[in-house]
Amino acid sequence: MSEDEHPPTQPDSEKHDPGALGVRAEALPPLPDDLLTRPDAAHLDPRAWFLHPDRPFEIEIGCGKGTFLLNQASAESATNFLGIEYAGEYWAYTGDRCRRAGLTNVRVLYADAVDFVRWRVPDSIVRVIHLYFSDPWPKRRHHKNRVVQDRFLRDCWRVLVPAGELRIVTDHEEYWEWMQEKFAKVAQGPGALFERLEFETPAAAREGELVGSNFERKYRREGRPFYSCRLRRLESVPTEPTHATNRAGSVP
Repeated sequence: MSEDEHPPTQPDSEKHDPGALGVRAEALPPLPDDLLTRPDAAHLDPRAWFLHPDRPFEIEIGCGKGTFLLNQASAESATNFLGIEYAGEYWAYTGDRCRRAGLTNVRVLYADAVDFVRWRVPDSIVRVIHLYFSDPWPKRRHHKNRVVQDRFLRDCWRVLVPAGELRIVTDHEEYWEWMQEKFAKVAQGPGALFERLEFETPAAAREGELVGSNFERKYRREGRPFYSCRLRRLESVPTEPTHATNRAGSVP
């Protein structure tokens, strides 16, 4: 099946034991009642889902049809990659592509990535978080749904290893300007959580590409501009608490 065909409706697996490629959020342990007072109470270690849990661990938020995830995991076979996708049909499609490619260093999670990073991921375990072409939610009343928020950036700082990176690419100019305001709060001045750096093209990208995702290839054909950067974790301490309600205002 090619990328342009309809994705399958059934996942590769609903298990989350080592060796199972597909994971559903509802298969995870329930969130505890005292989550707001014990923000680490729901932590679990997604590295345990891999056959080799000791390898470096990276997350892609919004893996879509899986083009970047598949290519990057193929290029870096000694790294474990967790792709998180909110759309069930694309979660299933990505899992099927990775299964057919014989990749053992990929897991695909069907869940809200922001909530998963906030409530489930333990401190200092992720080497890189990839965030490429996330939904810009252009209407003002929907801005609260954007991935890049003050809380999200602090959650990324918490889960990244020392000198770990958040890597971002977007084609949406207004969303990029929004991001600049958020970046300024965490990557400037005394107590900065991140060092802002130029984006570096990953190993799997083709010549002339930034990341080689399906969205990038589509948008390049349309002649859209791209905006990108890396945020590298510094050894600062967040000045705000590391727990909060989700984007809708309640615990997921």
